[in-house]
Amino acid sequence: MSYNSIHNMANVYNFYMTTYAPKSSTPYDSHKKSELRSVYNSIVKMNKDAPLYILDTSKDSQRFAVSMKENARELRNTIASLGGLDEAELLNKKVAYSSNENIATADFVGTIQEDGELPSYEIEVDRLATQQINTGKYLADDEQVALPPDTYSFDIGIDGLNYEFQFSIKPGETNRDVEDRLARLVTNANVGVKAQVVPGDNNTSYLRIESNATGLKGNDPYIYRISDHRTSKTAGTVDYFGLDHVAVMPGNAAYAVNGEEHTSTTNRFTLDHTYDIELTGVSSEEGETASIGLKTDVESLTENINTLVGGFNSFLRAVSEYTDNQPKSNRLFNEMSSVARVFSHELTAVGLNLNLDGTLEVDDETLRETAMSEDAAEAFSPLKSFTNAVLRKSNQVSLNPMNYVNNIIVAYKNPGKNFASPYITSAYSGMMFNSYC
Repeated sequence: MSYNSIHNMANVYNFYMTTYAPKSSTPYDSHKKSELRSVYNSIVKMNKDAPLYILDTSKDSQRFAVSMKENARELRNTIASLGGLDEAELLNKKVAYSSNENIATADFVGTIQEDGELPSYEIEVDRLATQQINTGKYLADDEQVALPPDTYSFDIGIDGLNYEFQFSIKPGETNRDVEDRLARLVTNANVGVKAQVVPGDNNTSYLRIESNATGLKGNDPYIYRISDHRTSKTAGTVDYFGLDHVAVMPGNAAYAVNGEEHTSTTNRFTLDHTYDIELTGVSSEEGETASIGLKTDVESLTENINTLVGGFNSFLRAVSEYTDNQPKSNRLFNEMSSVARVFSHELTAVGLNLNLDGTLEVDDETLRETAMSEDAAEAFSPLKSFTNAVLRKSNQVSLNPMNYVNNIIVAYKNPGKNFASPYITSAYSGMMFNSYC
Protein backbone atom coordinates (compact mmCIF):
# COMPACT_ATOMS: atom_id res chain seq x y z
CA MET A 1 0.00 0.00 0.00
CA SER A 2 2.84 2.35 0.89
CA TYR A 3 4.62 1.58 -2.38
CA ASN A 4 1.44 2.22 -4.39
CA SER A 5 0.89 5.57 -2.64
CA ILE A 6 4.43 6.70 -3.40
CA HIS A 7 4.10 5.49 -6.99
CA ASN A 8 0.82 7.39 -7.44
CA MET A 9 2.34 10.55 -5.97
CA ALA A 10 5.25 10.25 -8.40
CA ASN A 11 2.81 9.86 -11.30
CA VAL A 12 0.88 12.96 -10.22
CA TYR A 13 4.05 15.00 -9.91
CA ASN A 14 5.41 13.88 -13.29
CA PHE A 15 2.03 14.53 -14.95
CA TYR A 16 1.93 17.99 -13.40
CA MET A 17 5.46 18.93 -14.44
CA THR A 18 5.19 17.66 -18.03
CA THR A 19 1.63 18.87 -18.71
CA TYR A 20 1.35 22.19 -16.91
CA ALA A 21 4.64 23.58 -15.67
CA PRO A 22 6.25 25.69 -18.40
CA LYS A 23 9.69 25.47 -16.82
CA SER A 24 11.49 23.84 -13.97
CA SER A 25 11.71 25.40 -10.53
CA THR A 26 14.00 28.38 -10.00
CA PRO A 27 15.63 29.96 -6.93
CA TYR A 28 12.69 32.38 -6.86
CA ASP A 29 10.32 29.50 -5.98
CA SER A 30 11.85 29.16 -2.51
CA HIS A 31 10.38 31.38 0.21
CA LYS A 32 10.95 32.50 3.78
CA LYS A 33 8.45 31.61 6.49
CA SER A 34 7.25 35.22 6.56
CA GLU A 35 6.54 35.12 2.82
CA LEU A 36 4.56 31.88 3.13
CA ARG A 37 2.61 33.34 6.04
CA SER A 38 1.83 36.40 3.93
CA VAL A 39 0.54 34.18 1.10
CA TYR A 40 -1.69 32.26 3.51
CA ASN A 41 -3.08 35.49 5.02
CA SER A 42 -3.79 36.80 1.51
CA ILE A 43 -5.72 33.64 0.68
CA VAL A 44 -7.77 33.89 3.88
CA LYS A 45 -8.57 37.56 3.24
CA MET A 46 -9.45 36.90 -0.40
CA ASN A 47 -11.94 34.17 0.49
CA LYS A 48 -13.57 35.76 3.50
CA ASP A 49 -16.28 37.45 1.45
CA ALA A 50 -15.94 35.40 -1.73
CA PRO A 51 -19.18 33.87 -3.05
CA LEU A 52 -19.87 30.15 -2.99
CA TYR A 53 -19.93 28.50 -6.39
CA ILE A 54 -20.16 25.15 -8.11
CA LEU A 55 -16.80 24.22 -9.62
CA ASP A 56 -16.47 23.43 -13.29
CA THR A 57 -14.26 20.32 -13.03
CA SER A 58 -14.05 19.49 -16.72
CA LYS A 59 -10.61 18.57 -18.04
CA ASP A 60 -10.45 21.81 -20.03
CA SER A 61 -11.12 23.84 -16.88
CA GLN A 62 -8.55 21.87 -14.90
CA ARG A 63 -5.92 22.44 -17.55
CA PHE A 64 -6.79 26.13 -17.80
CA ALA A 65 -6.70 26.79 -14.03
CA VAL A 66 -3.37 25.08 -13.40
CA SER A 67 -1.82 26.47 -16.58
CA MET A 68 -2.77 30.03 -15.61
CA LYS A 69 -1.28 29.58 -12.14
CA GLU A 70 1.95 28.20 -13.58
CA ASN A 71 2.25 30.91 -16.23
CA ALA A 72 1.59 33.57 -13.60
CA ARG A 73 4.33 32.04 -11.46
CA GLU A 74 6.64 32.06 -14.47
CA LEU A 75 5.92 35.74 -15.10
CA ARG A 76 6.60 36.56 -11.45
CA ASN A 77 9.90 34.69 -11.58
CA THR A 78 10.87 36.54 -14.75
CA ILE A 79 10.32 39.86 -12.99
CA ALA A 80 12.18 38.65 -9.89
CA SER A 81 15.14 37.62 -12.04
CA LEU A 82 15.57 41.19 -13.27
CA GLY A 83 17.05 42.39 -9.99
CA GLY A 84 14.51 41.44 -7.34
CA LEU A 85 10.95 42.20 -6.30
CA ASP A 86 11.89 45.47 -4.61
CA GLU A 87 11.00 48.52 -6.72
CA ALA A 88 14.43 50.05 -6.06
CA GLU A 89 16.16 46.97 -7.50
CA LEU A 90 13.79 46.26 -10.40
CA LEU A 91 15.53 46.09 -13.79
CA ASN A 92 18.94 46.66 -12.15
CA LYS A 93 20.26 43.15 -12.63
CA LYS A 94 23.74 42.96 -14.11
CA VAL A 95 23.96 40.81 -17.24
CA ALA A 96 26.89 38.60 -18.15
CA TYR A 97 28.27 38.15 -21.64
CA SER A 98 30.19 35.45 -23.44
CA SER A 99 32.32 36.38 -26.44
CA ASN A 100 31.86 32.91 -27.92
CA GLU A 101 28.56 31.20 -27.08
CA ASN A 102 29.56 28.21 -29.20
CA ILE A 103 31.97 27.36 -26.38
CA ALA A 104 30.21 28.65 -23.24
CA THR A 105 27.30 30.80 -22.10
CA ALA A 106 27.18 32.78 -18.86
CA ASP A 107 24.61 34.17 -16.46
CA PHE A 108 25.51 36.56 -13.65
CA VAL A 109 24.44 35.16 -10.25
CA GLY A 110 26.69 37.10 -7.87
CA THR A 111 26.57 40.49 -6.20
CA ILE A 112 28.58 43.64 -6.83
CA GLN A 113 29.80 45.93 -4.09
CA GLU A 114 29.52 49.67 -4.72
CA ASP A 115 33.26 50.08 -5.26
CA GLY A 116 33.98 46.55 -6.42
CA GLU A 117 34.92 45.30 -9.87
CA LEU A 118 34.58 41.75 -11.10
CA PRO A 119 37.37 40.12 -13.07
CA SER A 120 36.78 38.61 -16.49
CA TYR A 121 37.61 35.01 -17.34
CA GLU A 122 38.86 33.11 -20.37
CA ILE A 123 37.39 29.62 -20.79
CA GLU A 124 38.80 27.00 -23.14
CA VAL A 125 36.91 23.70 -23.50
CA ASP A 126 38.74 20.50 -24.33
CA ARG A 127 35.89 18.03 -23.77
CA LEU A 128 32.18 18.17 -22.83
CA ALA A 129 30.60 15.96 -20.18
CA THR A 130 28.68 13.15 -21.88
CA GLN A 131 25.79 10.85 -21.04
CA GLN A 132 25.88 7.08 -21.17
CA ILE A 133 23.93 5.82 -24.16
CA ASN A 134 22.93 2.19 -24.74
CA THR A 135 21.67 1.15 -28.16
CA GLY A 136 19.88 -2.15 -28.73
CA LYS A 137 19.70 -4.48 -31.69
CA TYR A 138 17.91 -3.66 -34.93
CA LEU A 139 14.76 -5.79 -35.06
CA ALA A 140 12.06 -6.05 -37.71
CA ASP A 141 9.02 -4.08 -36.55
CA ASP A 142 6.35 -6.45 -37.87
CA GLU A 143 7.96 -9.73 -36.90
CA GLN A 144 6.64 -11.62 -33.92
CA VAL A 145 8.86 -11.54 -30.82
CA ALA A 146 11.12 -14.59 -30.81
CA LEU A 147 10.65 -15.01 -27.05
CA PRO A 148 7.93 -17.28 -25.64
CA PRO A 149 4.94 -15.56 -23.96
CA ASP A 150 5.78 -15.07 -20.29
CA THR A 151 6.43 -12.49 -17.58
CA TYR A 152 9.94 -11.08 -17.99
CA SER A 153 12.08 -8.72 -15.95
CA PHE A 154 15.44 -6.99 -16.01
CA ASP A 155 17.37 -4.76 -13.60
CA ILE A 156 18.83 -1.28 -13.98
CA GLY A 157 21.48 -0.39 -11.42
CA ILE A 158 22.06 3.36 -11.00
CA ASP A 159 23.34 5.58 -8.18
CA GLY A 160 23.85 2.59 -5.90
CA LEU A 161 20.24 1.43 -6.29
CA ASN A 162 18.82 -1.48 -8.27
CA TYR A 163 15.45 -1.15 -10.00
CA GLU A 164 13.58 -4.14 -11.37
CA PHE A 165 11.31 -3.73 -14.40
CA GLN A 166 8.64 -6.38 -15.01
CA PHE A 167 6.49 -6.77 -18.11
CA SER A 168 4.64 -9.46 -20.03
CA ILE A 169 4.99 -10.66 -23.59
CA LYS A 170 1.70 -11.90 -24.98
CA PRO A 171 1.11 -14.31 -27.90
CA GLY A 172 1.27 -12.61 -31.30
CA GLU A 173 3.01 -9.42 -30.14
CA THR A 174 5.56 -7.88 -32.51
CA ASN A 175 9.03 -6.56 -31.76
CA ARG A 176 7.78 -2.98 -32.13
CA ASP A 177 4.90 -3.59 -29.69
CA VAL A 178 7.29 -4.69 -26.97
CA GLU A 179 9.89 -2.01 -27.77
CA ASP A 180 7.25 0.71 -27.40
CA ARG A 181 6.12 -0.78 -24.08
CA LEU A 182 9.68 -0.99 -22.75
CA ALA A 183 10.42 2.61 -23.77
CA ARG A 184 7.39 3.85 -21.82
CA LEU A 185 8.16 1.58 -18.86
CA VAL A 186 11.73 2.81 -18.48
CA THR A 187 11.02 6.50 -19.10
CA ASN A 188 7.93 6.74 -16.89
CA ALA A 189 9.74 5.05 -13.99
CA ASN A 190 11.84 8.22 -13.61
CA VAL A 191 14.88 6.43 -12.16
CA GLY A 192 17.50 8.53 -13.95
CA VAL A 193 17.35 7.07 -17.47
CA LYS A 194 15.00 7.51 -20.40
CA ALA A 195 14.31 5.36 -23.43
CA GLN A 196 12.92 5.75 -26.93
CA VAL A 197 12.39 3.61 -30.00
CA VAL A 198 14.58 4.71 -32.91
CA PRO A 199 13.41 3.70 -36.40
CA GLY A 200 15.94 2.23 -38.84
CA ASP A 201 16.00 1.17 -42.47
CA ASN A 202 13.74 -1.48 -44.00
CA ASN A 203 11.04 -1.25 -41.34
CA THR A 204 13.37 -1.97 -38.42
CA SER A 205 13.92 -0.21 -35.09
CA TYR A 206 15.97 -0.42 -31.89
CA LEU A 207 15.77 0.77 -28.28
CA ARG A 208 17.94 3.72 -27.26
CA ILE A 209 18.46 4.22 -23.52
CA GLU A 210 20.33 7.24 -22.18
CA SER A 211 21.13 8.59 -18.74
CA ASN A 212 19.74 11.88 -17.54
CA ALA A 213 23.04 12.65 -15.83
CA THR A 214 26.44 13.19 -17.40
CA GLY A 215 29.95 12.44 -16.17
CA LEU A 216 31.40 9.87 -13.80
CA LYS A 217 31.45 9.67 -10.04
CA GLY A 218 34.23 7.70 -8.38
CA ASN A 219 35.95 4.89 -10.22
CA ASP A 220 32.89 3.30 -11.84
CA PRO A 221 33.18 3.67 -15.64
CA TYR A 222 29.37 3.48 -16.07
CA ILE A 223 26.45 5.59 -14.89
CA TYR A 224 24.05 2.63 -15.05
CA ARG A 225 24.12 -1.10 -15.82
CA ILE A 226 21.37 -3.26 -17.31
CA SER A 227 21.20 -7.01 -16.74
CA ASP A 228 18.78 -9.87 -16.07
CA HIS A 229 21.20 -12.38 -14.53
CA ARG A 230 19.67 -12.17 -11.06
CA THR A 231 16.20 -10.87 -11.84
CA SER A 232 13.09 -12.37 -10.22
CA LYS A 233 11.16 -13.18 -13.41
CA THR A 234 12.15 -14.82 -16.69
CA ALA A 235 15.43 -13.58 -18.18
CA GLY A 236 16.29 -13.18 -21.85
CA THR A 237 15.07 -9.73 -22.88
CA VAL A 238 18.39 -7.96 -22.25
CA ASP A 239 20.18 -10.19 -24.74
CA TYR A 240 17.28 -10.29 -27.23
CA PHE A 241 16.83 -6.50 -27.40
CA GLY A 242 20.52 -5.71 -26.75
CA LEU A 243 19.76 -3.45 -23.80
CA ASP A 244 23.23 -3.83 -22.24
CA HIS A 245 25.18 -2.61 -25.29
CA VAL A 246 26.94 0.65 -24.35
CA ALA A 247 27.31 2.74 -27.50
CA VAL A 248 28.59 5.95 -25.84
CA MET A 249 30.62 5.85 -22.64
CA PRO A 250 29.99 8.64 -20.11
CA GLY A 251 32.77 11.13 -19.47
CA ASN A 252 33.60 14.28 -17.52
CA ALA A 253 34.01 17.75 -18.96
CA ALA A 254 37.57 19.06 -19.25
CA TYR A 255 38.13 22.82 -19.51
CA ALA A 256 40.55 25.56 -18.50
CA VAL A 257 39.77 28.86 -16.77
CA ASN A 258 42.46 31.49 -17.30
CA GLY A 259 44.84 28.67 -18.16
CA GLU A 260 44.07 26.57 -15.06
CA GLU A 261 42.70 23.11 -15.91
CA HIS A 262 39.48 21.76 -14.35
CA THR A 263 37.11 18.81 -14.72
CA SER A 264 33.39 18.54 -14.01
CA THR A 265 30.75 15.82 -14.10
CA THR A 266 28.33 18.26 -15.75
CA ASN A 267 28.50 20.94 -18.40
CA ARG A 268 27.04 23.49 -16.02
CA PHE A 269 28.78 24.93 -12.98
CA THR A 270 29.18 28.11 -10.94
CA LEU A 271 32.40 30.04 -11.37
CA ASP A 272 33.63 31.76 -8.18
CA HIS A 273 30.02 32.17 -6.93
CA THR A 274 29.65 34.84 -9.60
CA TYR A 275 28.81 33.32 -12.99
CA ASP A 276 26.58 30.40 -13.89
CA ILE A 277 28.50 28.81 -16.76
CA GLU A 278 27.19 26.29 -19.28
CA LEU A 279 29.66 24.65 -21.62
CA THR A 280 28.10 24.36 -25.08
CA GLY A 281 30.92 23.16 -27.32
CA VAL A 282 34.57 22.27 -27.68
CA SER A 283 37.24 24.79 -28.70
CA SER A 284 37.84 24.15 -32.39
CA GLU A 285 41.55 24.89 -32.08
CA GLU A 286 44.06 25.20 -29.27
CA GLY A 287 43.88 28.59 -27.62
CA GLU A 288 40.31 29.38 -28.74
CA THR A 289 38.48 30.73 -25.69
CA ALA A 290 35.25 32.37 -24.61
CA SER A 291 35.68 35.61 -22.66
CA ILE A 292 33.26 35.90 -19.73
CA GLY A 293 32.43 39.23 -18.10
CA LEU A 294 29.72 41.80 -17.35
CA LYS A 295 27.91 43.90 -19.92
CA THR A 296 27.76 47.67 -19.47
CA ASP A 297 24.90 49.20 -17.48
CA VAL A 298 23.16 50.31 -20.71
CA GLU A 299 23.42 46.84 -22.24
CA SER A 300 22.23 45.21 -19.01
CA LEU A 301 19.23 47.53 -18.76
CA THR A 302 18.13 46.99 -22.37
CA GLU A 303 18.45 43.21 -22.02
CA ASN A 304 16.44 43.26 -18.77
CA ILE A 305 13.67 45.22 -20.47
CA ASN A 306 13.64 42.80 -23.41
CA THR A 307 13.34 39.92 -20.92
CA LEU A 308 10.44 41.69 -19.18
CA VAL A 309 8.61 42.25 -22.47
CA GLY A 310 9.18 38.62 -23.46
CA GLY A 311 7.68 37.38 -20.17
CA PHE A 312 4.68 39.73 -20.45
CA ASN A 313 3.95 38.68 -24.05
CA SER A 314 4.37 34.98 -23.23
CA PHE A 315 1.74 35.25 -20.50
CA LEU A 316 -0.74 36.94 -22.85
CA ARG A 317 -0.15 34.29 -25.52
CA ALA A 318 -0.72 31.53 -22.96
CA VAL A 319 -4.05 33.10 -21.94
CA SER A 320 -5.17 33.60 -25.55
CA GLU A 321 -4.83 29.84 -26.22
CA TYR A 322 -7.95 29.25 -24.11
CA THR A 323 -10.26 31.88 -25.63
CA ASP A 324 -12.28 29.27 -27.55
CA ASN A 325 -13.23 27.03 -24.60
CA GLN A 326 -12.82 29.28 -21.53
CA PRO A 327 -15.05 32.39 -21.72
CA LYS A 328 -13.43 34.06 -18.71
CA SER A 329 -9.98 33.85 -20.27
CA ASN A 330 -10.90 36.99 -22.23
CA ARG A 331 -11.43 38.78 -18.94
CA LEU A 332 -7.98 37.78 -17.71
CA PHE A 333 -6.44 38.79 -21.05
CA ASN A 334 -8.12 42.22 -20.91
CA GLU A 335 -7.13 42.77 -17.27
CA MET A 336 -3.47 42.08 -17.96
CA SER A 337 -3.29 43.94 -21.29
CA SER A 338 -5.09 46.95 -19.73
CA VAL A 339 -2.12 47.35 -17.38
CA ALA A 340 0.00 48.10 -20.45
CA ARG A 341 -2.67 50.42 -21.85
CA VAL A 342 -2.64 52.51 -18.65
CA PHE A 343 1.10 53.10 -19.08
CA SER A 344 1.10 53.19 -22.89
CA HIS A 345 2.28 56.84 -23.17
CA GLU A 346 5.18 56.33 -20.77
CA LEU A 347 6.11 53.00 -22.35
CA THR A 348 6.14 54.44 -25.87
CA ALA A 349 8.43 57.25 -24.70
CA VAL A 350 11.13 54.77 -23.67
CA GLY A 351 10.75 52.50 -26.69
CA LEU A 352 8.01 50.00 -25.78
CA ASN A 353 5.13 50.15 -28.25
CA LEU A 354 1.71 48.65 -27.52
CA ASN A 355 0.38 46.43 -30.31
CA LEU A 356 -3.31 46.04 -31.15
CA ASP A 357 -3.35 42.54 -29.68
CA GLY A 358 -2.20 43.85 -26.28
CA THR A 359 1.40 42.66 -26.56
CA LEU A 360 4.44 44.93 -26.37
CA GLU A 361 7.10 45.47 -29.03
CA VAL A 362 10.56 46.87 -28.32
CA ASP A 363 11.96 49.73 -30.40
CA ASP A 364 15.64 48.97 -29.77
CA GLU A 365 16.93 52.30 -31.07
CA THR A 366 14.62 54.42 -28.89
CA LEU A 367 15.23 52.16 -25.91
CA ARG A 368 19.00 52.47 -26.22
CA GLU A 369 18.88 56.24 -26.70
CA THR A 370 16.75 56.58 -23.57
CA ALA A 371 19.09 54.33 -21.58
CA MET A 372 22.10 56.45 -22.60
CA SER A 373 20.45 59.80 -21.82
CA GLU A 374 21.35 61.83 -18.72
CA ASP A 375 17.85 61.53 -17.25
CA ALA A 376 17.58 57.77 -17.86
CA ALA A 377 16.64 57.02 -14.24
CA GLU A 378 13.69 59.44 -14.39
CA ALA A 379 12.63 58.27 -17.86
CA PHE A 380 12.46 54.63 -16.77
CA SER A 381 10.63 55.35 -13.50
CA PRO A 382 7.16 54.72 -15.07
CA LEU A 383 8.46 51.43 -16.43
CA LYS A 384 9.15 50.28 -12.87
CA SER A 385 5.59 51.26 -11.93
CA PHE A 386 4.30 49.23 -14.88
CA THR A 387 6.43 46.26 -13.81
CA ASN A 388 5.06 46.48 -10.26
CA ALA A 389 1.50 46.55 -11.59
CA VAL A 390 2.17 43.45 -13.71
CA LEU A 391 3.72 41.77 -10.67
CA ARG A 392 0.64 42.49 -8.52
CA LYS A 393 -1.65 41.08 -11.21
CA SER A 394 0.43 37.92 -11.64
CA ASN A 395 0.34 37.38 -7.86
CA GLN A 396 -3.47 37.66 -7.90
CA VAL A 397 -3.75 35.09 -10.67
CA SER A 398 -1.33 32.77 -8.91
CA LEU A 399 -3.28 33.01 -5.63
CA ASN A 400 -6.67 32.31 -7.17
CA PRO A 401 -6.67 30.98 -10.75
CA MET A 402 -10.17 29.57 -10.10
CA ASN A 403 -11.44 33.14 -10.35
CA TYR A 404 -11.12 32.84 -14.12
CA VAL A 405 -12.79 29.45 -14.53
CA ASN A 406 -16.40 29.45 -15.72
CA ASN A 407 -17.94 28.51 -12.34
CA ILE A 408 -21.59 28.95 -11.31
CA ILE A 409 -22.22 31.23 -8.32
CA VAL A 410 -24.85 29.78 -6.00
CA ALA A 411 -24.73 32.15 -3.00
CA TYR A 412 -23.11 35.33 -1.76
CA LYS A 413 -21.80 35.46 1.80
CA ASN A 414 -23.14 37.88 4.36
CA PRO A 415 -20.38 40.51 4.64
CA GLY A 416 -18.77 40.66 8.07
CA LYS A 417 -20.67 37.65 9.45
CA ASN A 418 -18.98 34.60 8.00
CA PHE A 419 -16.01 32.31 8.43
CA ALA A 420 -12.94 32.32 6.24
CA SER A 421 -12.61 29.40 3.83
CA PRO A 422 -8.92 29.43 2.93
CA TYR A 423 -8.95 26.25 0.86
CA ILE A 424 -11.29 27.31 -1.94
CA THR A 425 -8.45 28.80 -4.01
CA SER A 426 -6.63 25.45 -3.88
CA ALA A 427 -9.37 23.53 -5.63
CA TYR A 428 -7.18 23.13 -8.70
CA SER A 429 -4.67 21.03 -6.72
CA GLY A 430 -7.40 18.53 -5.83
CA MET A 431 -8.46 18.30 -9.46
CA MET A 432 -4.98 17.07 -10.40
CA PHE A 433 -5.35 14.06 -8.09
CA ASN A 434 -8.77 12.96 -9.35
CA SER A 435 -7.35 10.56 -11.89
CA TYR A 436 -4.93 8.89 -9.50
CA CYS A 437 -6.58 8.52 -6.08
